[in-house]
Amino acid sequence: MSDLDRPQFTNDRAASLAYVTAVYVVAVGVGWWAFGAFELTPPWAMTVGMYASMLVCFLATLPVNNGSVFDPYWSVLPPVAAVYLVGLAEGDGLTARQGAVLFVVFAWAIRLTANWWRSFPGLHHEDFRYVDLYEKVPLPRWAVQLLLVDVFPTLQVVLGSLSLYPALVLGDGGFGALDAVALVVGIAATVIELVADEQMRSFVRTRAPGAHMERGLWRYSRHPNYFGEILFWVSLWLFGLAAAPEIWWTAIGPVAMITMFVFASIPMMDERSRARRPGYADYEARTSSLIPWPPRRS
Repeated sequence: MSDLDRPQFTNDRAASLAYVTAVYVVAVGVGWWAFGAFELTPPWAMTVGMYASMLVCFLATLPVNNGSVFDPYWSVLPPVAAVYLVGLAEGDGLTARQGAVLFVVFAWAIRLTANWWRSFPGLHHEDFRYVDLYEKVPLPRWAVQLLLVDVFPTLQVVLGSLSLYPALVLGDGGFGALDAVALVVGIAATVIELVADEQMRSFVRTRAPGAHMERGLWRYSRHPNYFGEILFWVSLWLFGLAAAPEIWWTAIGPVAMITMFVFASIPMMDERSRARRPGYADYEARTSSLIPWPPRRS
């Protein structure tokens, strides 16, 4: 297949959604099997399960020649892993902490998946960041898809999800002050992402050609949705820290997320916006890249 040689059904949004949905039904099933198929500690079992699901997604990208099949993975697999880990915990019924963690994870996952579904045009379209990688990385397209579109983001999700292990399996199940902070941060994360995405969706419907968004949350941050995403992973770490302070090293999860957004996602998005939108450079100069902050005066 050439880069643009795709099956006819990919031009139809409904058919594309059906294909992606079928892929994730299989991916979740394979991942769930892999969680318990080997005698591994819970973090390693979760890692194996997530990569087994990733492999299904990668194989599904090949017939349609489109790496965007992987896009829903980010929000679909963490709640599956959370449910698996809850099943490993001792005791009957959910503890207050477990209930709070599941609430945060599912609220985040449902909102993010719904946002993907609403924005999904069909498998005739592919994320521009993937296309840039195909053009810039001196590897075959399939290898770029496997390594940079699938394997690396899966590592990010795995690292971010490590905090689910102490949060859902360890600790006495009590709900303390740090849990309350984690819950507030988690709820704030989803609300910020929801507001930012809805503001952008409203803007896109009416924007003039070449215009850029700087209203609402976007007046104070060029990427408030990324800020909300980072807060979600910080929330999981705070829950894990409350349950088992000795496993503080799961901070590697939010650190990995911050690193990815600051050094990869934000530069790519800003470079594209500068090239396509006159005036974006001025907006960039006066507006915080990530943390919402009053804009600098010109």
